Amino acid sequence: MNSAFLVRRLAGLLATLFAASVVVFTVMSVLPGDPASLMLGTGAREDTLAAMRHQMGLDRPAVWRYFGWIGGLLVGRLGTSYTYDVPVAELVAARAVVSLPLAVLAILLSTAIALPVGVTAARFRGRVADTLLMGAAQAGVAMPNFWLGLLLILLFSVGLGWLPASGFPGWEAGVWPALRTLILPAVALALPQAAILARVTRSAVLETLGQDYVRTARAKGVSERVALWRHAVRNALIPVVTIIGLQFSFLMAGTVIIENVFTLPGLGRLMFQSIAQRDLIVVQDLVVLLAGSVIVVNFLVDLAYMALDPRIAAGR
Repeated sequence: MNSAFLVRRLAGLLATLFAASVVVFTVMSVLPGDPASLMLGTGAREDTLAAMRHQMGLDRPAVWRYFGWIGGLLVGRLGTSYTYDVPVAELVAARAVVSLPLAVLAILLSTAIALPVGVTAARFRGRVADTLLMGAAQAGVAMPNFWLGLLLILLFSVGLGWLPASGFPGWEAGVWPALRTLILPAVALALPQAAILARVTRSAVLETLGQDYVRTARAKGVSERVALWRHAVRNALIPVVTIIGLQFSFLMAGTVIIENVFTLPGLGRLMFQSIAQRDLIVVQDLVVLLAGSVIVVNFLVDLAYMALDPRIAAGR
């Protein structure tokens, strides 16, 4: 395994996380509005507001507030929510048990749909099957996930009554009751992503099928099916894995609308509520944690590259 490659990638990802933390803190500091005034109301006295700002640490210089915040993150202290008056770590942990399974379920559905569709379209390039599959994929790309979510609610909740339309009972109510509430939002998230991934898979497989080693394998008598799955698909997986990693990051950080449509108490809904309530510490922590999750996923994608392409592991 090429350790120099991993060190370079890890250093770059850490630098990205540091830059993201600086940008997030700067943006949140210059936004209009005063958290103390929001909490105490517009009729609060000035000395009361000053005491609240001091308690929240808002009267300290911005540089000291940044280093105090980032230092706390490094040791696992995420601070206390201004609005809920509970540790941010508890809020994140309580909401992550909804958002993380939702993202995992959505990416599994997306991958399970997209890979067979993309490979099949590539195999039957220019034929009716290719046209129909890519037409459906194009429609999926153009379809907003929140609109798809509303249609799913109308069909499977209001019309058929098979699945709940909103809410989350908690995992303590049982695995199946909790999963039932995640099926519709997971499908709403997965289908547009599957459409994108299917198109990428088709393009990658078609490019690989045109390589000399695939034609050589066919000339030696290897069947079309074996040449496709053993030689073409594996070598086409690098761009596909890249898109899967980006999609998982998007699903973790971009579920704000879907969680509000289905009234799920996840990280996206927490982010929305914290922005509306000007809860700066929660917003800052959430953005950096989500940026960190993107960095971890990208690093895992790099490791997958090395497993899929031995030339990367050898440093060539």
